[in-house]
Amino acid sequence: MIERLNRYIKEKNLIKPHDRVLIAVSGGIDSMVLLHLLSQLDVEVAVAHCNFQLRGDDSDQDEEFVRLHSEKLGVPFYCNRFDTNNYAIENKLSIQMAARALRYTWFDSLMYSNGFSTLATAHHFNDSIETMLINFVRGAGLEALRGILPSRGPIIRPLLFATRDEINTYAADHFIKWREDISNQTDDYQRNFIRHKVVPELKRINASLENTIRESLIKVEDEWSFYLNSLAEWKSKFVSLERDTIYVSKEGFIHPAHGPSLLWQHLKSMGFSYEQCAEALMIKDGQSGKQFLSGSHKLVVDRDYFIVTNLEKNWNDVLILKDQMQLTLGPWNMDIRVCGAEIKAIDNPLQAIVDADKLTFPLRWRKWLPGDYFCPLGMTHRKKVSDFLIDRKISVGEKDAVTVVESAGEIIWLVGHRIDDRFKLTQDTKRALSFLLSS
Repeated sequence: MIERLNRYIKEKNLIKPHDRVLIAVSGGIDSMVLLHLLSQLDVEVAVAHCNFQLRGDDSDQDEEFVRLHSEKLGVPFYCNRFDTNNYAIENKLSIQMAARALRYTWFDSLMYSNGFSTLATAHHFNDSIETMLINFVRGAGLEALRGILPSRGPIIRPLLFATRDEINTYAADHFIKWREDISNQTDDYQRNFIRHKVVPELKRINASLENTIRESLIKVEDEWSFYLNSLAEWKSKFVSLERDTIYVSKEGFIHPAHGPSLLWQHLKSMGFSYEQCAEALMIKDGQSGKQFLSGSHKLVVDRDYFIVTNLEKNWNDVLILKDQMQLTLGPWNMDIRVCGAEIKAIDNPLQAIVDADKLTFPLRWRKWLPGDYFCPLGMTHRKKVSDFLIDRKISVGEKDAVTVVESAGEIIWLVGHRIDDRFKLTQDTKRALSFLLSS
C-alpha cells in the first residue's frame, strides 16, 4: 500500500518537497489509515480533528482517541469543538452542511495561521463512486461525473487510488485501531443509502464494479480534457471581455444541439443554470432585450450577442455640491474641476466640459430613466434618451449602466455619450466645469 501511495502522490503531484501537510482525522478507519501511511513518508504532518458535539460522550471519546494516537506518533494535534446544532439552526442549514462549513472554515484558518501548505483528507475510491452516482441522480453534466478529484486547490486526497476493501485489509494487517461512527450505519443520509442499498445491487450486476468504474473514469477524464481544449478554442473565437462585461457572439451557436452546453460552461460559474442557457438560445433570433438573472449576474439577449454583466445593486442618486471635486456612483468615479473660459472641449466620451454659470447646484448624478429627454449637442430640439441610445446602437446590457448628470431637472450630460447643447461652451462663457469619468 505504501508503494502505491508513493506512486499515486508522484503521479498526481499531490505533495511537493518541503510541503507541510495537515491531515483531517476523524478517528474513523479511513482517516486512521491515511495518518498511518503519511506518517511513514518523509514529510512533515500534523493532525486536525473536529469535535462537532453531535454524539455526546462518543464525540468526546473520538477526540481523546485521536489526541492520544497523535501523541504516540509524535505528531502535532489540533482540535476544535463546534456548536454544530445551533450553527445549523441559525444559518438554516442541514447538520451535514453546517458541519462541512464549520470544518473547512477552521481548516483554512488553521492552515493559514500555522503555515500548512496542504490539507489531506481520507476520501477513497468508493467515495468517488458514491459521489459520481449522486451527481448522476441529480442530473449532472460530464464534469461532475468525474467523481472526486485527486486535488482541488490546497486539498489533496491521497487515498483515492484505494478501495474501501483495500483500506479495511490494510488496517487489519497493520493492527490499526479506529473509532466507529454509528451514524455511518444508518440510511438516513443520502450517501449512506447509496453505499448500503444502491452499490450492493450494482455489484450483483457487475461483481467487478470498482474496476469497471475506474476504467470509465479514466475515459471520462480523457474526454473532459479534450472537451476543455475544444472549449478554449471556441472561446477564443466567440467570447470577449470588455471591462466587466462579457460578450458571447451568436455566431458561435451554428449547431443548436451543442449550444446550451457551450453557453452553460461559460456562465455556470456566474450562477446561471443549464435551463436558462437553453431558453436563451431558443429565443436568440427573436426580440432583443430578454433578460435572465442569476444571484450575481444578468444575461441579456442582444442583437448579435449574449451580454453578461454584474447584477447591479440599487444605485442611489448622488448629489453634486458646489466645489465638490470627487464622487462615486456604482462602479464609476467622477472628478470635477472648474476651468477657465479658454479651455477647449476635448474629444473624449468620458469627459464633459460645460458652462459653469448655466448650472444650478446641487447637481444630481443618477441612472437614466425611460422618460428622460435632453437636447444632444449640435441639435436644436429635444430627443428621448432611449431613442438616442437606440440610434447609437447601445446594447441592452450597456444601457443599464448609462447615467446622466442634471441641473435643476435638466440633463446636462448623458454620461459617456453627449452633453446637452444648452450647456455647451460659447463666446460668452466665463467659467467652465469639467467632469471626468473613470472606473
